[in-house]
Amino acid sequence: MTIATMTDIEIVETQRATVARHLEMENAGMTDTVMEETFAKEGVFYDVVPAGAHFEGVEAVQGFYDVLFETLPDIHIVITHEYDVVGCCVREGYVTGTHSAEFSGVPASGNFISFPFCAMYIFGDDPTKLIAERAYWDNENLVAQFKGEAPAVTDYPWNTGK
Repeated sequence: MTIATMTDIEIVETQRATVARHLEMENAGMTDTVMEETFAKEGVFYDVVPAGAHFEGVEAVQGFYDVLFETLPDIHIVITHEYDVVGCCVREGYVTGTHSAEFSGVPASGNFISFPFCAMYIFGDDPTKLIAERAYWDNENLVAQFKGEAPAVTDYPWNTGK
């Protein structure tokens, strides 16, 4: 089946499965395969909105993932809400992990961190491959947790399920 013959419902279901696989691979620490398995081969980018960072191209996006997995090698992403339309899946939730490498000028602290996030997973013509992820979180609070100046919280008021 090609996208031209798929219904909108089938496209969204395929996108949802792609995002689920992507998140499963991130949670499993599959740093070498998350790009290969879930991203397109060209025209890809990753935006970290609170930092104003834009990573364009496969190598740049892989570089972002390398830093992410080095900083939080035990990363765990919990999804609390999901919203889907043709071309985009939005996920809300929180991320936990142990600060294990320098990030944003803060040396590895070993602190457990937890921060809420929202991310848009953007698709082009192929609902099995991402062309982009655009993520939002409170960078100031994240850095404060790295420094031990703010507690890691996982009991968010919206953590009631999807």
